[in-house]
Amino acid sequence: MKSKHTGNDCFSKRNTQMRELHFTITEDEDGERLDSALHMLVPKFSRSFLQKLIKGGSISLNGSSPKVSTPVRESDEIILNVPDSTVPDIVPENIPLDILYEDDDVLVVNKPKNMVVHPAAGHYSGTLVNAVMYHCGSSLSGINGVMRPGIVHRIDKDTTGSVIICKNDISHRSIAAQLKEHSIVRRYYAIVYGVLDEKLTGNSDEFIINKRIGRDRNNRRRMAVVNAPDGKEAITHVKVIERFPSTRSGSSHGFQEGFTFIECRLETGRTHQIRVHMASVGHPILGDAVYGGGRKSPFANIDSQVLHAGVLGFIHPVTGNYIETVAPLPDYFKELLGKLGIKSDN
Repeated sequence: MKSKHTGNDCFSKRNTQMRELHFTITEDEDGERLDSALHMLVPKFSRSFLQKLIKGGSISLNGSSPKVSTPVRESDEIILNVPDSTVPDIVPENIPLDILYEDDDVLVVNKPKNMVVHPAAGHYSGTLVNAVMYHCGSSLSGINGVMRPGIVHRIDKDTTGSVIICKNDISHRSIAAQLKEHSIVRRYYAIVYGVLDEKLTGNSDEFIINKRIGRDRNNRRRMAVVNAPDGKEAITHVKVIERFPSTRSGSSHGFQEGFTFIECRLETGRTHQIRVHMASVGHPILGDAVYGGGRKSPFANIDSQVLHAGVLGFIHPVTGNYIETVAPLPDYFKELLGKLGIKSDN
């Protein structure tokens, strides 16, 4: 007589120590198949390994047993039961933090360039999570599990600027709700290829890009402007700060292609939203290797997107007061503006 399989039969050793991992689905994973979403959350686990866990009953989705192909939605709760030995150790590291605001509930930091927000495949140390674990100790929200303690949103590795860290679950739920409602103020600064003209801006220096964004069908690691129902509403408010027209000779910056210094206010917050939106109107962000359309930066020290999360405003989860932080432009950004002919003290 065949024995009946139990949920953890894929780990049959009696003495196997199991660990329970908790994850909350974010906008980044919304709409993905369960196995795909989990691979995004824990890249160390292969898709085939995750499918085995799902089929073996070692994964629950909102308290139920899902299928491999079940689509996940933002705010879904996932629990994985996996051997302790398979979970990478994320340890505190004494990495200096540029703190913009801190109290008992939240921490806002100015993330430098070339720092990953949370551990992922190939990046289990030197991340912002490693740094805040050292700074905050055990005072971090546990909603997103051991891989992402305190993390409620993120910015890309090469994007600099403001990131909010939640020190407890109450704060995490409040900030997550504000992000979902698009009520958090987020203003970014960027330099884009080309000179934005009146065809885009009309009679003013401000315009709105309202184009839906979803996964690129040809490359799931990229995002793209897509039509409904595949895409999600994405709205970016763009304001021209300074134009740097192209001049073939006698130019202060000596480059044939002009540039524009812009501010982008996010009404929504889709993955890579500013990068995708600016590329969609023919003005990708300077240095963007993914969405730049093959353009090469004419500046020797610019090899990634010139994008900075400058202003972050939110309602404090406990006091109800409005908090706004301003992350000053990083040195490389100010030096670049100087080369283009503008001095910045921000």
